[in-house]
Amino acid sequence: MNDIAPSTPDKASWQVRGACPHDCPDTCSLITTVQNGIAIKVQGNPAHPHTDGALCTKVSRYTERTYHPERILHPLKRVGPKGSGQFEPVSWEQALNDIATRLSAIAARGPDAAQAILPYSYAGTMGLVQGEGMAGRFFHQLGASLLDRTICASAGGEALTQTLGAKVGMQVEYFSEARLILIWGSNSIASNLHFWRLAQQAKRNGAKLICIDPRRSETAEKCHEHIALLPGTDAALALSLMHELITHDWLDHDYLRRYTLGWPELRERALQWRPERAAEVCGISPEQIRALARDYGACQQSGEPAAIRMNYGLQRVHGGGNAVRAIASLPALIGAWRHRAGGVLLSSSGMYPIDRTALQRPDLLGSRRPRTLNMSTIGDDLLRPASPAFGPAIEALVVYNSNPVAVAPESGKVVQGFLRDDLFTVVLEHFQTDTADHADYILPATTQLEHWDIHASYGHTDVLLNRPAIAPLGEARTNTDIFRALARCMGFTDPCFDESDESLCRKAFGPAIDFNELLAQGFSTLQHAQAPFAHGGFPTPSGRCEFFSARLVAQGQDGLPDHIPNHEPAGSSKRYSLAMISPPARNFLNSSFVNVKSLRDIEGQPLLEMHADDALARDIMAGGMVRVFNSRGEYRCRVEVSTRARPGVVNALGIWWRKLGFDGHNVNELTSQRLTDMGRGPTFYDCLVQVEACESLPF
Repeated sequence: MNDIAPSTPDKASWQVRGACPHDCPDTCSLITTVQNGIAIKVQGNPAHPHTDGALCTKVSRYTERTYHPERILHPLKRVGPKGSGQFEPVSWEQALNDIATRLSAIAARGPDAAQAILPYSYAGTMGLVQGEGMAGRFFHQLGASLLDRTICASAGGEALTQTLGAKVGMQVEYFSEARLILIWGSNSIASNLHFWRLAQQAKRNGAKLICIDPRRSETAEKCHEHIALLPGTDAALALSLMHELITHDWLDHDYLRRYTLGWPELRERALQWRPERAAEVCGISPEQIRALARDYGACQQSGEPAAIRMNYGLQRVHGGGNAVRAIASLPALIGAWRHRAGGVLLSSSGMYPIDRTALQRPDLLGSRRPRTLNMSTIGDDLLRPASPAFGPAIEALVVYNSNPVAVAPESGKVVQGFLRDDLFTVVLEHFQTDTADHADYILPATTQLEHWDIHASYGHTDVLLNRPAIAPLGEARTNTDIFRALARCMGFTDPCFDESDESLCRKAFGPAIDFNELLAQGFSTLQHAQAPFAHGGFPTPSGRCEFFSARLVAQGQDGLPDHIPNHEPAGSSKRYSLAMISPPARNFLNSSFVNVKSLRDIEGQPLLEMHADDALARDIMAGGMVRVFNSRGEYRCRVEVSTRARPGVVNALGIWWRKLGFDGHNVNELTSQRLTDMGRGPTFYDCLVQVEACESLPF
C-alpha cells in the first residue's frame, strides 16, 4: 500500500497511513481511506503489531468528528459578552493582525512584560509537531510565561524518574508471557485496549489477572480478582505487600544486593506495614493483602514472570508520587526484572530520544528567564493580581490542544478567571468548546487527517508518522501555520519560523530513526533490550533501582516511598462523607469526543455510580437525579446504583462539556487545586463530597 497513491484509480480512491493523536498509551497506526478527496473510513493498520488492525470505538468514528456539522472552519471574533458564545466570522488577516497587535502591546511594556502572556496547552494532540513544535518557538521568542504541563501525569512521571531513573519500564508486548499481571489503577478495556489484548492472551495461557482499583470497572469484572481499595491508599497496599515478601522471604536477595539502592532502609519501613494496618487504611481485608502477596511472591519462588501495569489514575491524589514509587519498587524485590515478561510499566515515553531542543528552540529566550505557571492551578492564577512574588497578572491567554474550562480542577474559579473582561483570550480549536465560548478569537485548527505530525508513545516503543490524508476543510490551518503566521505579524525574523512541518518531523528524532522507513510503512520500532534491567543498568545516578532517592532528600522530601494520606481522606469529614473519583467515561477521552453525537448517545447522560448502601442511607433511588456537592461547588447528574462503586466511594464519570451537562457544570466544579506530593500534579481523585436526591432537570 502506497500513501497518496490510488489503489483503485477508476474510483479515485486511496489509503494514507497516519497515527492516532490522542492521549492514550496505545498510539495506534491508522489507515485512512480517501475517495474523491473525502475521508470515508479510518481503521487500524493491520501491519502495525501494536495496533493489529483494531481501533477503539472513539477513534473508529474519526471521520464523524472531522466532518462534524459544528466544526469551526473560519476565524471567529467575539461579539457578545465574555462566555456568551456569540461570535462572527472574520478574515484570517484581521484576526492575526489584531492578535499580534494585542500581544505586541503587552510585550512592549518592558523586558519582562511578555510574562503577562501565557500559553495553555496539553494533549489535544500528542504530536511533537502540532503540539509544541512551532508553538514552543513562538512563545520562547516572545518571552511569554512558561507552562508547567502537569494536568495528567507529572506525579507519576517524577516518581518513575526518582525510582527507575526515567519514564521507562518493561516492553508492553511481553505482558502476554507473564504468569501474573497486576492491573493497578487502570481500566485497560477503556483506556489501554491493545494492552488488554495482551493480558487476555496471557490469561488464555494460564496467567492470573488481578485488578487493583477503587471502581469495579469493565476491566476489574474480567480479571480473576478485584481489590477495591480506597482512593489514595495504594502506597499502603504496596508497602504491606513488601512486608509479606520480607517476612516470608519471597525475595531475590542477589538482585537486591547487586542492583538496588536503599534496601535496608526500605526493609525497615515496610516491616511497619503489617496487613492489618494496611487493611484498615485501604478499606479492604488483611487476607486480601496476604493473598496478593502470596501470588506475587510465588512468582519469585517458581522463577516465573510477574508484571505490573500501572496507569495514571492512582497518582491523582496527594500521595500519588509516593504510591507510584512504592509500586515501581516491587519488581526489584522479587527479581521480576530478570524476565522480559516481568517488571512494571507506567510509561515508556522516556525510552524515546526526542530532540525537543531542536523542535522547540528554548535558545530563542536568550538571557530571559520567564516564570513558570502550573496549568493545574489556572483557576487561582487567572484571579491573582500582580505582585513581586507572582509577577504580572495574566493579561493574555493563548489556548491550543486543551479545554481548560472543562478539564482543569475547581472549574468555578477557572470560569471566573476566563470571564475577566480585561483578559485577552485566543483559542485554537476544532469546535466551540466550553473554553472557546470564553475566547475573544477562535482560530480554526486542522484535525489529524489534515496535517503532518510525528508521534512517540507512552505505552510502546514505536515512532509513528502521520501524513495528511485530506486537504484542510474550510479555512482551517495547522497549529504550526497559525504560529508561523503570528510570528510574521509580530516581526519575528528567525529562519526557524519558516521551517516546514515535514522538516520538523524529520528533526524530531534526528538520526535515531530511519525517516525513509517511516515514510514507507508509517512506523519504526526503536531497538531496546527485551529485558532492559535484567542486570541493573537503570538510568538513575547510581545505575540501580533507587528505593532511596538522595535527589528527593535534597528537595526536602523523604528519600523513601511512604503512604501519604489524601488531602481529603475518606472518613475525615462528617458533612462530606463520600470520597469521589472521576474516571473517564468509556466513550470519551478527557473532553474530546463529547460532542460526537453517536458516542454521546452510547454514553447517555452525566452519571454518578453509587453503592446501594450509600444510596439507601440517603433515600436515593436508582436512575434519579442527584446533587453532588462540597464547599467548592455542586454538580447535578443521574445516579446509577451499582456494584461498580464500593461503599463510601462514588464514581462521577467524566469529562462532560459543562454546556452539555444538566446544569452547565461538570464534575470539576468539585475537584480542588491542591497538588500532589511530587511533580506538582493535580489531585482530581482526592475529593470528598456529599450526595442528595434532587428534582429532575431537562436534558
